[in-house]
Amino acid sequence: MPELPDLQVFSRNLDKKLAGKTLEKVTVPNDKKLNVSVKSLQSTLQGQKLQKVHRVGKELHLDFKDGDVLGLHLMLRGQLHLFENKNDHKHTVIALLFDDGTGLAMTDGFGQATPTLNPEDREAIDALSPKMTAAFLTEQLQSTKAAVKNVLLDQNIIRGIGNAYADEILWDAGISPFSAANKIPEASIKALAKSIKEVLHNAEKHILKEHPDIISGEIRDFMDIHNPHKTHSPKGAAIQHKTVGGRKTYYTEEQELYK
Repeated sequence: MPELPDLQVFSRNLDKKLAGKTLEKVTVPNDKKLNVSVKSLQSTLQGQKLQKVHRVGKELHLDFKDGDVLGLHLMLRGQLHLFENKNDHKHTVIALLFDDGTGLAMTDGFGQATPTLNPEDREAIDALSPKMTAAFLTEQLQSTKAAVKNVLLDQNIIRGIGNAYADEILWDAGISPFSAANKIPEASIKALAKSIKEVLHNAEKHILKEHPDIISGEIRDFMDIHNPHKTHSPKGAAIQHKTVGGRKTYYTEEQELYK
């Protein structure tokens, strides 16, 4: 699944490619996840100019001139493809054709990728929001005994952090993913707040440098901890992994376990 840094790069590249164009036609070959009828989607968006493409949490949002928004959630296996004039991509969920012949298709062989017209605003703050502070994290962590990794992954608390980057962030902050959230001391919470921003920003920079035009997929080869091809952390400790709740967690003994 693409995570926040991937989606940041996708949105930047799609915005450069598509913003300012007028949506001529939208088709939805697989509408089982669409929140409105296909006719309603078409009547709302067709003829509107696309103002910008940006990321919100784990979704891409396409903002149109009249204030309408098309949200695209790739889920686990969704892919994005640009095309010219005709979409030939298999397993298309939704395809957008603009007035200059440029097109964007979202595909998913499992049919789980989700288009949403005018998605509802959510109260959870974004991982890169200025509101993501040590004070905010302290408030959230002190109120629960849950493992700190589970808190980072809870999209009702913090939007945008996924499994792989949670591991990278927690290693960078020196906190075991299995730590009880309400046992983490203030100094470590400050380190965590710093690591969230730094790890995500640095990952985005790396992806942009190595894959400047990417609009789909997931880039993981540069990761320090959540990386099946690496055996030791940059500091030399052996990387361990454990599957909890269906998710594989990567960690080392360098991380402090608070319990």
